[in-house]
Amino acid sequence: MNQTQATLPVEGLALPEPGDWKLDAVHTSVTFTARQLMVSKVRGKFTEVSGAIHISRDPAHSWVEVKIDPATVETGNEKRDAHLRSPDFFGVQRYPEITFRSTQIEGSSRARFLVHGDLTVHGVTRPVMLDVAYPGPATDPPGGRWAVFSATTVVDRRDFGVTWNAALEGGGLVVGRKIRLELEVEALKQF
Repeated sequence: MNQTQATLPVEGLALPEPGDWKLDAVHTSVTFTARQLMVSKVRGKFTEVSGAIHISRDPAHSWVEVKIDPATVETGNEKRDAHLRSPDFFGVQRYPEITFRSTQIEGSSRARFLVHGDLTVHGVTRPVMLDVAYPGPATDPPGGRWAVFSATTVVDRRDFGVTWNAALEGGGLVVGRKIRLELEVEALKQF
Protein backbone atom coordinates (compact mmCIF):
# COMPACT_ATOMS: atom_id res chain seq x y z
CA MET A 1 0.00 0.00 0.00
CA ASN A 2 1.42 3.40 -0.85
CA GLN A 3 1.62 6.24 1.65
CA THR A 4 -1.36 8.15 0.23
CA GLN A 5 -3.60 5.11 0.84
CA ALA A 6 -2.24 4.59 4.37
CA THR A 7 -2.80 8.12 5.60
CA LEU A 8 -5.54 10.69 5.91
CA PRO A 9 -4.60 14.22 4.80
CA VAL A 10 -5.80 17.05 7.04
CA GLU A 11 -4.83 20.63 6.16
CA GLY A 12 -1.96 19.34 4.02
CA LEU A 13 -0.57 16.96 6.69
CA ALA A 14 -0.83 13.22 6.21
CA LEU A 15 -2.30 11.96 9.47
CA PRO A 16 -2.02 8.31 10.46
CA GLU A 17 -4.57 6.05 8.87
CA PRO A 18 -7.73 5.65 10.97
CA GLY A 19 -7.77 2.61 13.22
CA ASP A 20 -5.95 1.20 16.21
CA TRP A 21 -2.25 1.68 16.86
CA LYS A 22 -0.13 0.05 19.57
CA LEU A 23 2.77 1.81 21.26
CA ASP A 24 6.05 0.05 20.55
CA ALA A 25 7.72 -0.34 23.96
CA VAL A 26 11.21 -0.58 22.45
CA HIS A 27 10.92 2.73 20.61
CA THR A 28 8.76 4.66 23.07
CA SER A 29 10.25 6.62 25.94
CA VAL A 30 8.90 8.66 28.82
CA THR A 31 11.47 10.91 30.46
CA PHE A 32 11.31 13.59 33.12
CA THR A 33 13.42 16.49 34.34
CA ALA A 34 13.30 17.98 37.83
CA ARG A 35 15.32 20.63 39.62
CA GLN A 36 17.54 19.43 42.45
CA LEU A 37 19.18 21.66 45.05
CA MET A 38 17.49 24.62 43.32
CA VAL A 39 20.08 24.81 40.52
CA SER A 40 20.90 21.46 38.93
CA LYS A 41 18.65 19.22 36.86
CA VAL A 42 18.01 15.53 37.41
CA ARG A 43 16.83 13.53 34.43
CA GLY A 44 15.14 10.18 34.60
CA LYS A 45 13.11 7.74 32.57
CA PHE A 46 10.64 4.91 32.92
CA THR A 47 11.68 1.74 31.11
CA GLU A 48 8.26 0.04 30.91
CA VAL A 49 5.64 1.93 28.92
CA SER A 50 2.64 0.56 27.05
CA GLY A 51 -0.43 1.98 25.44
CA ALA A 52 -2.73 2.43 22.50
CA ILE A 53 -3.86 5.16 20.16
CA HIS A 54 -7.11 5.17 18.23
CA ILE A 55 -7.12 7.42 15.17
CA SER A 56 -10.55 8.50 13.97
CA ARG A 57 -11.34 10.05 10.58
CA ASP A 58 -12.16 13.16 12.60
CA PRO A 59 -9.01 13.72 14.71
CA ALA A 60 -11.17 15.23 17.46
CA HIS A 61 -12.66 11.76 18.05
CA SER A 62 -9.30 10.06 18.42
CA TRP A 63 -7.97 8.93 21.80
CA VAL A 64 -4.78 7.89 23.58
CA GLU A 65 -4.12 5.65 26.60
CA VAL A 66 -0.68 5.19 28.14
CA LYS A 67 0.41 3.05 31.09
CA ILE A 68 3.75 3.43 32.88
CA ASP A 69 5.28 1.16 35.49
CA PRO A 70 6.77 3.58 38.06
CA ALA A 71 8.88 0.77 39.57
CA THR A 72 11.02 0.98 36.40
CA VAL A 73 12.18 4.53 37.14
CA GLU A 74 15.88 5.10 36.39
CA THR A 75 17.93 8.24 37.07
CA GLY A 76 21.42 6.75 37.06
CA ASN A 77 21.59 6.64 40.86
CA GLU A 78 20.21 3.49 42.55
CA LYS A 79 19.81 5.17 45.96
CA ARG A 80 17.77 8.00 44.41
CA ASP A 81 15.77 5.49 42.32
CA ALA A 82 14.90 3.50 45.47
CA HIS A 83 13.74 6.74 47.14
CA LEU A 84 11.61 7.59 44.07
CA ARG A 85 9.93 4.15 44.33
CA SER A 86 9.17 4.70 48.03
CA PRO A 87 5.94 6.17 49.49
CA ASP A 88 7.67 9.59 49.56
CA PHE A 89 7.33 9.76 45.76
CA PHE A 90 5.69 7.11 43.53
CA GLY A 91 4.76 4.61 46.26
CA VAL A 92 5.01 1.75 43.77
CA GLN A 93 3.79 -0.92 46.20
CA ARG A 94 0.47 0.89 46.67
CA TYR A 95 0.30 2.63 43.25
CA PRO A 96 1.83 0.24 40.68
CA GLU A 97 0.73 2.22 37.64
CA ILE A 98 0.86 5.72 36.20
CA THR A 99 -1.78 6.31 33.54
CA PHE A 100 -2.76 8.92 31.00
CA ARG A 101 -6.13 8.87 29.22
CA SER A 102 -7.01 11.55 26.71
CA THR A 103 -10.27 13.44 27.04
CA GLN A 104 -9.99 15.84 24.08
CA ILE A 105 -7.75 16.32 21.07
CA GLU A 106 -7.57 19.60 19.23
CA GLY A 107 -5.39 20.67 16.33
CA SER A 108 -3.40 23.83 16.90
CA SER A 109 -1.60 23.65 13.53
CA ARG A 110 -1.06 21.18 10.70
CA ALA A 111 1.66 19.30 12.60
CA ARG A 112 0.86 20.10 16.24
CA PHE A 113 -1.97 19.04 18.48
CA LEU A 114 -3.03 19.68 22.03
CA VAL A 115 -4.04 16.50 23.78
CA HIS A 116 -6.03 17.07 26.97
CA GLY A 117 -6.32 14.17 29.36
CA ASP A 118 -6.30 12.77 32.85
CA LEU A 119 -2.93 11.87 34.36
CA THR A 120 -2.97 9.58 37.41
CA VAL A 121 0.15 9.49 39.60
CA HIS A 122 0.39 8.28 43.19
CA GLY A 123 -3.36 7.53 43.16
CA VAL A 124 -4.29 11.12 42.28
CA THR A 125 -5.85 12.09 38.93
CA ARG A 126 -5.48 15.59 37.52
CA PRO A 127 -6.11 17.11 34.08
CA VAL A 128 -3.02 17.86 32.00
CA MET A 129 -2.43 19.08 28.48
CA LEU A 130 0.22 17.58 26.21
CA ASP A 131 1.76 19.67 23.44
CA VAL A 132 2.13 17.05 20.69
CA ALA A 133 4.23 17.29 17.53
CA TYR A 134 3.54 14.90 14.66
CA PRO A 135 6.27 14.93 11.99
CA GLY A 136 4.48 12.42 9.75
CA PRO A 137 3.96 8.72 9.07
CA ALA A 138 6.62 6.11 8.30
CA THR A 139 6.68 2.67 6.70
CA ASP A 140 9.30 0.05 7.55
CA PRO A 141 10.84 -2.34 4.97
CA PRO A 142 8.46 -5.23 5.76
CA GLY A 143 5.53 -2.84 5.21
CA GLY A 144 4.59 -2.03 8.80
CA ARG A 145 2.96 1.37 9.18
CA TRP A 146 4.21 3.63 11.96
CA ALA A 147 3.08 6.90 13.50
CA VAL A 148 5.66 8.94 15.42
CA PHE A 149 4.78 11.59 18.02
CA SER A 150 6.68 13.82 20.46
CA ALA A 151 4.84 15.28 23.45
CA THR A 152 5.73 17.56 26.36
CA THR A 153 4.05 18.95 29.44
CA VAL A 154 4.99 20.42 32.81
CA VAL A 155 3.24 19.31 35.99
CA ASP A 156 3.44 20.34 39.61
CA ARG A 157 4.21 17.15 41.53
CA ARG A 158 2.40 18.48 44.60
CA ASP A 159 -0.86 18.35 42.62
CA PHE A 160 -0.47 14.56 42.67
CA GLY A 161 0.24 14.25 46.38
CA VAL A 162 3.99 13.93 45.84
CA THR A 163 5.04 16.47 48.42
CA TRP A 164 8.21 15.10 50.03
CA ASN A 165 11.01 17.63 50.31
CA ALA A 166 13.79 18.79 52.61
CA ALA A 167 15.01 22.30 53.37
CA LEU A 168 18.49 23.32 52.31
CA GLU A 169 20.76 24.95 54.88
CA GLY A 170 21.18 28.11 52.79
CA GLY A 171 17.48 28.31 51.90
CA GLY A 172 15.38 26.59 49.30
CA LEU A 173 14.37 22.95 48.88
CA VAL A 174 16.08 19.76 47.71
CA VAL A 175 13.53 18.92 44.99
CA GLY A 176 11.76 21.40 42.72
CA ARG A 177 8.00 21.18 42.39
CA LYS A 178 7.75 21.51 38.58
CA ILE A 179 8.44 18.36 36.58
CA ARG A 180 8.91 18.43 32.80
CA LEU A 181 7.66 15.28 31.06
CA GLU A 182 8.72 14.32 27.55
CA LEU A 183 7.31 11.45 25.51
CA GLU A 184 8.76 10.06 22.30
CA VAL A 185 6.23 7.63 20.87
CA GLU A 186 6.33 5.18 17.98
CA ALA A 187 3.07 3.36 17.36
CA LEU A 188 2.47 0.45 14.97
CA LYS A 189 -0.80 0.10 13.03
CA GLN A 190 -2.80 -2.93 14.16
CA PHE A 191 -4.73 -5.03 11.67
